[in-house]
Amino acid sequence: MIRKVLLVDDDAAVREALSQTLELAEYEAVTAGSFVAAKDHITPRFEGVIVSDIRMPGRDGFHLLNYARETDPELPVILLTGEGDIPMAVKAMGDGAFDFLEKPCAAADLLAVIGRGIGARAQVLETRALKRQLERGDPAARLLFGSSPQSEALRERVRTVAPTLAEVLVTGPAGSGISKVAEVIHLMSPRAQGPFLKRPAAGLDAAEFTRLCKDAAEGSVFLDEVSALSQATQYAALEQIEQGRGVRLLAGTTADLAALVEQERFNADLFYRLEGMRVRIPSLAERPEDIPVIFRHYVVQAAEQAGIPVPEVTPDLLAALMAQSWPGNARSLMSAAMRFVLGMPEEVAEAAELGLSEQMARVERSLLIAALGRHNGHASEAAQALKLPRKTFYDKLARYGIKPETYRR
Repeated sequence: MIRKVLLVDDDAAVREALSQTLELAEYEAVTAGSFVAAKDHITPRFEGVIVSDIRMPGRDGFHLLNYARETDPELPVILLTGEGDIPMAVKAMGDGAFDFLEKPCAAADLLAVIGRGIGARAQVLETRALKRQLERGDPAARLLFGSSPQSEALRERVRTVAPTLAEVLVTGPAGSGISKVAEVIHLMSPRAQGPFLKRPAAGLDAAEFTRLCKDAAEGSVFLDEVSALSQATQYAALEQIEQGRGVRLLAGTTADLAALVEQERFNADLFYRLEGMRVRIPSLAERPEDIPVIFRHYVVQAAEQAGIPVPEVTPDLLAALMAQSWPGNARSLMSAAMRFVLGMPEEVAEAAELGLSEQMARVERSLLIAALGRHNGHASEAAQALKLPRKTFYDKLARYGIKPETYRR
């Protein structure tokens, strides 16, 4: 979450007092005594809000507001007004000021307005980042969302395996978008102009599989939940791979295929052919910082589908979302976004009703899991990344019932 506030006031004592208030609330205060001193900070990339006095020598708060609006119309500017300036401040609201406060203002009032401004700015910057990502052009950037290191690693892995034309095994928890990742691999491959045919593996017999491969000639076949393939169809798939009949095989599963091989419930040769190019999708619990980005994307998508304005996604709502474990992953987050857009946010309401300590506990648990996922289940590396003493880290794992080995790949 962005925490920066550009504070502009020609009165040094006022600047110091407001700066201390902001720092106690864990904001990063950047102070300036004039418009000229503040000007270089006012850019479309500024990650925060501006709080400015109206009456200043030379270029006043109205000039600063106009400059900020020309630089970035979506940069929140909060004006501080004296008693006689209120009519002017009301006019400034019509000119695009985010809000105004009468001096001297209570710390709680100031922080409340800044909090709203920070939330609005965060949403603008995340939307712009997503747009830039989409404009990069490749399907991985357009279709696989998230700003976490895990999401970027997923996109890079897809970009690596897609051009090879080798068989690919896409794994991940239920609801994580396995078939979507498989389709992105197809779209980024030399066979992108050919068909992309996907079928559930359950109930697919050998003859149907053979016909499917013929229909997908010069394209790709995706078998969803490949662990459910019958033994006969597994042999047909292996034969297809070995003979290389002009179709690429992509497989997806939420199951542990290696364990099924040990139990002799899945063909070992087929597993090793697929395993060579594995793409693993991390769960949302491993990357909670992606939840706001993905949820906002689904909200925009749902609003467009419903033909209604995009509702405001507040910081409190995002905190409530991040406090949940989302066992259904992206699929359940998409469903929650649709219900939110339609005015039925059950999950959000449920999480928002939790006490602060329970919400914080849920977020802490998510961050522990995310660190373990990033470091392949190595507890000492995860503890170091979180800047926690090893004993403290292990105590927290025990408190939440988290086992590091679960996150080893």
